[in-house]
Amino acid sequence: MSSTETPLTDSGAVSSRTDIRNLAIVAHVDHGKTTLVDAMLQQSGAFGAHEEVVERVMDSGDLEKEKGITILAKNTSLVWDDKASGEKITLNIVDTPGHADFGGEVERALTMVDGIVLLVDSAEGPLPQTRFVLRKALARDLPVILAINKIDRPDARTAEVVDEVYELFFDLDAREDQVEFPIVYCSGRDGWATLDLDEAHAIVKGEITGKDLTPFVNVLLESIPAPTYTEGAPLQAWVTNLDSSPYLGRLALLRIMEGEIKKGQSVAWCKVDGTIGRAKIAELFLTEHLERVPVNSARQGDLAAIAGIEDIFIGETLADLEHPVALPLITVDEPALSMTIGINTSPLAGREGKKLTARLVKARLDQELIGNVSIRVLPTERPDAWEVQARGELQLAILVEQMRREGFELTVGKPIVLTKEIDGKVHEPVERVTIDVPDEYLGAVTQLLATRKGRMQNMGGSGWVRLDYLVPARGLIGFRTQFMTETRGTGIISHIFEGYEEWAGEIRARAQGVLVSDRMGPVTNYAMINLQDRSAMMVKAGDDVYEGMIIGENSRAGDMDVNICREKKQTNVRASSSDETVKVTPPKLLSLEGALEFISVDECVEVTPHNIRIRKVELDPTIRARAAKRVNNELKAEAEAKG
Repeated sequence: MSSTETPLTDSGAVSSRTDIRNLAIVAHVDHGKTTLVDAMLQQSGAFGAHEEVVERVMDSGDLEKEKGITILAKNTSLVWDDKASGEKITLNIVDTPGHADFGGEVERALTMVDGIVLLVDSAEGPLPQTRFVLRKALARDLPVILAINKIDRPDARTAEVVDEVYELFFDLDAREDQVEFPIVYCSGRDGWATLDLDEAHAIVKGEITGKDLTPFVNVLLESIPAPTYTEGAPLQAWVTNLDSSPYLGRLALLRIMEGEIKKGQSVAWCKVDGTIGRAKIAELFLTEHLERVPVNSARQGDLAAIAGIEDIFIGETLADLEHPVALPLITVDEPALSMTIGINTSPLAGREGKKLTARLVKARLDQELIGNVSIRVLPTERPDAWEVQARGELQLAILVEQMRREGFELTVGKPIVLTKEIDGKVHEPVERVTIDVPDEYLGAVTQLLATRKGRMQNMGGSGWVRLDYLVPARGLIGFRTQFMTETRGTGIISHIFEGYEEWAGEIRARAQGVLVSDRMGPVTNYAMINLQDRSAMMVKAGDDVYEGMIIGENSRAGDMDVNICREKKQTNVRASSSDETVKVTPPKLLSLEGALEFISVDECVEVTPHNIRIRKVELDPTIRARAAKRVNNELKAEAEAKG
C-alpha cells in the first residue's frame, strides 16, 4: 500500500480526548515563559513535600542556566484538578525558546500542540520574536490565548500593550475569528492570574491578594481544544524531537495522531526518503511532571517517547504495519548565515583538547544534524573543515561552545550571510530590528545603523525610545558589541528574519586594524607597556602567542605586526629594580560571541576547552602581504576600468 493513501477506519467517527490538552507557551526572550511554567508545576503539586523547588527548572542545560535563555524546546506534564467538571486533566506544556536564532525549535514544537499561550511582557509589549511565533501559529490555525505577564512591573503599560497585540494580529492578516482571543493578566513570578484588569491593578497595589493561577488554567481548558482522532483509524505517530539515554540510546519523541502504540509492538517506519521499513518499540514512556515514566501503551493525543530505533529522524512517522500512512515532513525556514568549522590548525593545537581529528569533528556535526532541524552541514574545499549553516550568530556560537566543552579544538571562520539570486540580481537576508534605548543615545544608535544600511520603519516613546529598523543581516554581524558600548550597556536590541532584498552595497563593519604577533613565545609586560598606548590589548602577560595571532586592536586603520614577546635588555649601567613602575592596562578579553563578531574576513577564531584566540587565517606575514598587494592591484584595475 502506498504511504500516501488514506488510512482505513472502522467507523470514521471523530472523537476527542477531554482528559488532555497539548499547548505551547511562546514569547519573546525574557518575557517569563519558563517562570510561568515553574509556577504551574508548583501549584499542581509536581514537587513533593520533601523535594527542593528549583527556579527555571525547565532550563536544564548548562548553557541555558548560564545565559538565562531557553535553547531547546522541552515538554512537561502536570495534572490539574478541574473543579468545574470534577475531572483531573493532564496538561502537556511545551516550553519554547524565545530567541530568534532558535526559531526552528519553535516551529517543531508547534507540530506537537493544539493551541498556544502568547506571553507578552506588560512593559516591553510584542517584539520581533512575538511576531515570528504568532505568524507560525496563525499559519497552523492554532487558537491563541494572550497572557500579559509581569503585570506588577512599575513601568507596566498594560492597556497599550494589548492594543499593540491587536495591531500585530491585524498586521499579520489574522482572520476575524483568530482576533477574538481571551486575555489573561498574570504574574508568573508571584504565581497569580486574573481575567479582570481592574482586579490585576488592585492586586499590584496591595488592595487585595492574588490567589493562584486557576483563572489562567480555566481559560486554557476552555480555549485549547482537546486532541481529536478518528475512531478505528490505524496508528500514526509523528516524530517531533529526538533525545538520548545513556542506557537506551536514541529516544524519539512522538505526537500520537491516530491509534494506539504499545511497548514491544512492531510498527511501520515511514522514513524521510519515502521508503517504509519495519521497527519494534523496545521501550515506551510518557512524561509525568519532569520525569519520563515507562508505560505499556499510549494513545491518540499523547506526547510519548520511544526507544529501540537508532536511526530514526525528526519528521518521520511510525504507522500501522498493514496501513502505513506517512505524515508530512516537518519543515522550517531556511538558514540565513553560514560559518566554517574545522580542526584546530594553530601552532598551539593539541595542548588542551582531546578531540582533535577531522573524523571526530565531522561525526559531532553529523550528530547535531540528527536533532537540530534548522542547521545544514556542507563540505568545503578542505577535507578538515565544513560549512555550517544556521539561523543566526547565537545558534552557531552555542554549537561551538557545546563542542569546546566536550573537549574539541576548533578553527572557526567569520559568519557570512547566505545570498540568493532572484531575477538575475543578488538578494540578501534582511532582519527586522527593534531597539529600546534612552533618548540620550538616540543619535549615536541611528548613526550606527545608518552606516550598516539600516532603514527606520518607526520611532516612538519619550525618555526611552523604541526604534524599528530593517537592516541587512550582515550589517548586524558585530553590531551588538558596538551598540552596547555606545549605550553604556543600557540599550535592548532584538531582531528576527524579515525576508530577502537586493544587495545593499558595501558595509564596513570594523574601522580599526589589529596588532598581529610576529613570533611565537610568551607575552611580556615590557612589550605590553610599549604597545598599550596605541592599542587595546587582548592578551595578558604570560600568555603563549604565535606568529599570525591577533593580540590587540589597533587605534588606526590597517594591521601592524609587532613583537609582543620582547624582553628588556639588562646592562651593567643600572639595575632593573631602579626602573619606574608603569601600570599595565587590563586586557580586553573577548567571549566566543564577541570574538565571532570582531573578526574580519581574513581572520578566524581558535577555540579550545580553556582558551579563545583570534588569529589570521594565513599565519605567514609574507604570504598575507602578497595577498593584500594582489587585492589592491585588482581593486585599482577595476577602478581604472570604470573610468
